[in-house]
Amino acid sequence: MGRGRGWGAILASFAFFGAPLTAHAQQPATYPSKPINLTIALAAGGAADIIGRAVGQKLHEEWGQPVVIENKGGANTQVATSQFIRTAPDGYSLLLTAEHTFTVNPTLYEKLAYDPQKDFTPVTGLITISQALVMHPSVQAKTVADLVALSKEKPLTYASLGAGSGPHLSMVMLQQMSGLKADPVQYRGAGPALADVIAGHVPLLFVAAGLVVEPWRAGQVKLLGIGSERRLPEIPELPAIEETLPGYRASVWFGLFGPGGMPRDIADKLNGTIQRIIADPAFHKRFMAPNFFELTPGDATAFSAKIKTDAARWEKVIKDAGLKVKG
Repeated sequence: MGRGRGWGAILASFAFFGAPLTAHAQQPATYPSKPINLTIALAAGGAADIIGRAVGQKLHEEWGQPVVIENKGGANTQVATSQFIRTAPDGYSLLLTAEHTFTVNPTLYEKLAYDPQKDFTPVTGLITISQALVMHPSVQAKTVADLVALSKEKPLTYASLGAGSGPHLSMVMLQQMSGLKADPVQYRGAGPALADVIAGHVPLLFVAAGLVVEPWRAGQVKLLGIGSERRLPEIPELPAIEETLPGYRASVWFGLFGPGGMPRDIADKLNGTIQRIIADPAFHKRFMAPNFFELTPGDATAFSAKIKTDAARWEKVIKDAGLKVKG
């Protein structure tokens, strides 16, 4: 994930996170009584890092306990998750990760370093980042239908950040729903990929909206649409792809988890406090709006249900595309 304005099936039933929460193992009134360790399963400088540090600072201010943050990126979040699952489920070890940990990886990877059904307790959703479909100005398309027709005359290429990444799966879903023909060109990061779209080396890219608004307004790229459910208030002139391709979504959310078996009262206290923090108008103005972050609302039960729904959606996309990472 890039940084805004220049920053960086699995579920058969609602028993998705099989280890039950242990109720009242520790009264919320006594929590937290010592520092909280927050592992961010992605590299420093990206969206997860921004929201994690912002929320961590607010928790420190409210509760008077430090939130110690450590970034552990790698292997599509598996470096962090494989270590995190060995921590105690007492509320003092938390994991901030992208949805792929639970909605993509279990279907995409032949083997996982963690059990998504047993090893985690969903606490709260944090933010959602919608992906924008970016094109080089030479691409003569104003709608998805235009782009599909163009691709059938001459197959296109698009920048991908690796199998299972947001930009990759967003394009795969678009292809499945529209008939677009395009082949991936692999990049190591959103920055180099966007630079090559601006330079005209590759014509298409799905990328976080916050990365491309300034190049778009400067005329360096064209935007066909955004993968949110509706137009974003910060850029109302950019249509949602949903408007011409009903049901299409291209976004990535980030959420907070505890180890499996974390007490319910602690999970609920964390959820209520963090949801209030990120919904605060001052917090929104400082952190959310400038980076085009969208609030992911709801209690822990709603968050678990969202994971289930999104996992089923991506499972279908991945299986229909025949994607599988071995090893």
